[in-house]
Amino acid sequence: MERSLVLSDLVVAGIAVAAGLVAALLLRAVLRWLGERASRTRWNGDDVIVDAVRTLVPVAAVASGLAVAAAALPLTERTGQNVTRVLTALLILAGTITAARITTGLVRSVAQSRQGVAGSATIFANITRVVVLAMGFLVLLQTLGVSIAPLLTALGVGGLAVALALQDTLANLFAGVHILASKTVRPGDYIRLSSGEEGYVVDINWRNTVVRQLSNNLVIIPNMQLAGTNMTNFSRPAQDLEISVQVGVSYDSDLEQVEKVTSEVVAEVMRDVVGALPEHKPAVRFHTFGDSRIGFTVILGVGEFSNQYRIKHEFIKLLHQRYRAEGIRVPAPARNVTVVQGSVPGDVMPGIPRQRSSED
Repeated sequence: MERSLVLSDLVVAGIAVAAGLVAALLLRAVLRWLGERASRTRWNGDDVIVDAVRTLVPVAAVASGLAVAAAALPLTERTGQNVTRVLTALLILAGTITAARITTGLVRSVAQSRQGVAGSATIFANITRVVVLAMGFLVLLQTLGVSIAPLLTALGVGGLAVALALQDTLANLFAGVHILASKTVRPGDYIRLSSGEEGYVVDINWRNTVVRQLSNNLVIIPNMQLAGTNMTNFSRPAQDLEISVQVGVSYDSDLEQVEKVTSEVVAEVMRDVVGALPEHKPAVRFHTFGDSRIGFTVILGVGEFSNQYRIKHEFIKLLHQRYRAEGIRVPAPARNVTVVQGSVPGDVMPGIPRQRSSED
């Protein structure tokens, strides 16, 4: 039987709402304290959980206070049901957002902690977030009394039309999943495509791959194009690599001395230059009798692709300095040109000087 509203009902309802607000503030302070403690641990998962729950718990406390207040008031049956349904929907919404944040954060944390998974790839986190939010949305509709069966049927029937309309997007999505699942590329790798683009992979998302060039420009490559092109990954199977520098000395040089001096320079560069490989053994390989020099290749060890420019820079400076000190000459190509005046048999036109050239 319905009764009339009295002052005591308002007092109890006000106390319940105030208690819910106070509880929300206290719980938020406690969670802030827990967040500070969690930030000191090595595992990132506890930070994600505490940060996500910090939103849900205060909302749950306020909703509980409102539920108690609604129960204390003499509401009609229909009004009480509506209030309960709205508060339940609010809790489901907050719980869905919290669950999405927790699962997404944990997926990202696990990906960053494993060497075999793309640490900065947002595609896994995005897929997880969409799945959790979709499930929460369906539960919310069911709670509000909206039948989800027709919605699921419509989604099933319209799925083909959506797939046809978004075929490029879906192709890029599955191409990105394939790239990460096959572990051919992951964020942090230095890659070079057959079309010429190269740089560090910054992120692989649901549509494209972001590559940062050494000039700090970003190149956006669709996942489908990346999966279907020839590519060199300079970070696989290991980041360290060997680079070659072409050098030449004159024919009157002592090649044993040249090899000894060059090997000493390589060893010094490997030891002193940041980014080089100290354990790399010097390698000098003569290979060509050129027009004016004997050519050879010097092989250097590099810890990471972008370090090669600094290492080459220091190696060439130091090698030039040592060659000058040791009297080893690096000749420049020379060309002698002889001009013959007058008509010479075989000229195209009489009276035009003919040039004869010879190279040293």
